[in-house]
Amino acid sequence: MGVLGVDDLEDIRNCQLELDDLQELIDKQAQCVMTFTTPSGWPMGVVLTYLYDDGVFYVTAVKQRKHVQAAARDPRVSIVIMNNGTDIPGRQMCTVKGHATVHEDREMLDWFFPRFAQKHQPANPDGFTRLLDSENRVVIKIVPDSVPVSHDSRKISGNGRGN
Repeated sequence: MGVLGVDDLEDIRNCQLELDDLQELIDKQAQCVMTFTTPSGWPMGVVLTYLYDDGVFYVTAVKQRKHVQAAARDPRVSIVIMNNGTDIPGRQMCTVKGHATVHEDREMLDWFFPRFAQKHQPANPDGFTRLLDSENRVVIKIVPDSVPVSHDSRKISGNGRGN
């Protein structure tokens, strides 16, 4: 084994995100891939826009969607977040394991819609809230258990691309 990023890319165990960098990634990104398991046991993923509030992730969809049904059936999900589309340099990513709860109750919807709309459509949050607040819409609350995987290419010589 030589110098990481110069001679090889074999042992990247020390290239995990620091807690401050992990928080910056979560705060600056708007989208994630939520992974879940289908009834046949096949792993699947869907790209979603999220709201992160007080250490918890929230996403929304209509209840007929496969990922909503999967989360109701088996609450074990993961969220993958990457820095693509942000101003964060290098390549950063993390996987967050968590437990999902599907909410249809008015209290959760009334709490979630304005916050989500303000974050993701600040120019017209009321219009976005009106679109979201439909008969079949639910909120999935994902409480993180752990961050088993993260990566920060800035910790690798040449940014991990041999430069």
